[in-house]
Amino acid sequence: MTDRPMPPEGEPADRPTAHRRTADRPTTDRPTADAWAALGGPAELLDRVGFHGPQDVLPSGLPVRRFARATVAACSLAAAELAAHRAGGAVPAVRVDEGAVATAFVSERHLTVDGRTPVSFAPHSGFWRTADGWVRTHANYPHHRARLLAALDLAPDAGPEQLAEALGKLPAEQIQERAYPAGALAVAVAPVSAAVHPLAERREIGAAPVRPLGAAPVDRPAAGVRVLDLTRVIAGPVATRTLALLGADVLRIDSPRLPEAEDAHADTGFGKRSARLDLADPADRVIFEGLLDTADVVVTGYRPGALDAHGLAPDALFTRRPDLIVAQLCAWGWTGPWAGRRGFDSLVQVGVGIAAHEAAPDGRPGVLPAQALDHGTGYLVAAAVLRALTDQRTDRPGGRHLRFSLAGTASWLLHGIPPEEPVDPRESAEPYDPASWLTETDSAYGRLRHALPPIGYEGAPTDWARPPGRWGTDVPVWL
Repeated sequence: MTDRPMPPEGEPADRPTAHRRTADRPTTDRPTADAWAALGGPAELLDRVGFHGPQDVLPSGLPVRRFARATVAACSLAAAELAAHRAGGAVPAVRVDEGAVATAFVSERHLTVDGRTPVSFAPHSGFWRTADGWVRTHANYPHHRARLLAALDLAPDAGPEQLAEALGKLPAEQIQERAYPAGALAVAVAPVSAAVHPLAERREIGAAPVRPLGAAPVDRPAAGVRVLDLTRVIAGPVATRTLALLGADVLRIDSPRLPEAEDAHADTGFGKRSARLDLADPADRVIFEGLLDTADVVVTGYRPGALDAHGLAPDALFTRRPDLIVAQLCAWGWTGPWAGRRGFDSLVQVGVGIAAHEAAPDGRPGVLPAQALDHGTGYLVAAAVLRALTDQRTDRPGGRHLRFSLAGTASWLLHGIPPEEPVDPRESAEPYDPASWLTETDSAYGRLRHALPPIGYEGAPTDWARPPGRWGTDVPVWL
């Protein structure tokens, strides 16, 4: 496994950098350079990157604005690099709009369906006082709510008031450890962790020939690439939504036994198709095997080992298809005592100390201004896949194994990005109005108001080619 760690503080002034070009001077953007290095990107391309737009966005005690724009810049540069390979010519200039980034990073909050605003968190999800501190629960899915109530010996129809009463009588860590074996989700608010997880892990697999892709237009650098999407919720779907934007044929496969929030799919299903297959059913398995035989990329978003029983462990996939790109993401990292635990962005923020770092003066835990770990990881995964597609065809053919985690992204945000610098009033005259990066589209769900994609390079697509269809209703075949 090849890991590119973030450079330490005090790096020499002549290190590769990306720049935010302003009217009077360029400013070094170290996070973009670090993210690009973690993806194995050629350092000489960093001078293609620039930023513009409002800077007073994603306010936080942590450098969320710099983090967010760096992940989108790295993804935009990876798309531009692949576009140059397939369309010919120089790598297009990358120009990332910070307003578009800020809007896209809270895309689920801007979504409306026929004028209705979806609810982000269910009543049983959130921060709760405990006997000795705070805990955060995640119970958006009905089965998670049922498991949480059962773990606390509450009735299946217990409401938030009964939940609050039960949690208030127990220590936070005891709640956490009762929830875990029950398959429920509750994490005690912890101080800032000193642990440093890798931002990205990359491994080359053999030297197998890869399928030629041929020429493609600049706005569709991933055209013809077949992506099998085995992800859920936000991070993975953001990655595959981005690949679909860039022309990939993305087919999401879910188990009919796992429910999905239709509103979530209305946000992250743009450009993709979605089908349901039961891998334990022989007939469905045959269909899935046929898709896998001709896929170029497999993206998974389940806990480490969760798909192994279905023959989808990375090494099993590479034995069968040594030319595949396999990109995996999880919540808590790939090693350590928490690797196998379920997790979501909101819970990882709690477990690594972001909630404590952002706490209010009265001690109530805080949150980032976006589900930034999810969205940022999503753009990094998409960037890694795009880079792997280029690398396979310009440098060394063969498979690629890519791994990411929300904990790794959080570690970078906490420890790898310098604090935000004060915004220069001379450079921040442009006010931030998210309406500039929102549009409306008709879909199978109704009229959607949604965020536009933030990917920015010369010739980049400005919207998805198709709206989301209803979750799980497409025919499971490649286009």
